[in-house]
Amino acid sequence: MSEARMTALRLENLTRRFKSGEETLEILSGASFSLYPGEIVALVAPSGTGKSTLLHLAGLLEAPTEGTVYIGEKPVSGLSDTVRTAVRRDQIGFVYQFHHLLGEFTACENVMLPQLVAGVSAKAAKVRAEDLLGRFGLSHRLNSLPGRLSGGEQQRTAIARALANRPKLLLADEPTGNLDIATSDHVFDELLRVVREEGVAALIATHNKELAARMDRTVTLRDGKLVPF
Repeated sequence: MSEARMTALRLENLTRRFKSGEETLEILSGASFSLYPGEIVALVAPSGTGKSTLLHLAGLLEAPTEGTVYIGEKPVSGLSDTVRTAVRRDQIGFVYQFHHLLGEFTACENVMLPQLVAGVSAKAAKVRAEDLLGRFGLSHRLNSLPGRLSGGEQQRTAIARALANRPKLLLADEPTGNLDIATSDHVFDELLRVVREEGVAALIATHNKELAARMDRTVTLRDGKLVPF
């Protein structure tokens, strides 16, 4: 893709170090990466190489030791906690291996909540929630509590919640890793379809190379840097 295009996410020379007793561990060492609107990229790397750290930095959940995170070409990693929280709320969606749905709220309410926090009216939030859940094949589960949903239904609800505020960027950490193979394939089919329909830029960490092969390209972490897989 042309470098002249505006990026949805750009990581520039990210370094992340942690203190462990007297030792300093360098997890990332000048990692750079660009992700474009509408592009879906797989991040495939062994455990312990820094995948989760990278996603946390890209999602503004952690600050890099060195380097800069850009969302939509704007540098955001050095902003205040309040501003970074607003960027996460309005521009970034997160999906984790475990759904983390709120058990006392229905599937529809779980997808409405991030919209209500962002100031969307209850009526508009409900319309958006019902539309997303319908696109994930969950129209018949709108009023079900998470405990009454299957694992695949829970994860599809979590993905719908991540897309509720129409983010520019979706970050997913093993989004189907807790599901059996058949359910994983079904959920992933729907994830790819809806993300492409929404035009979201997505970075998806997965150990599944078959799933990765269905994305636009694949990157990996090697010696603390992001490189083509």
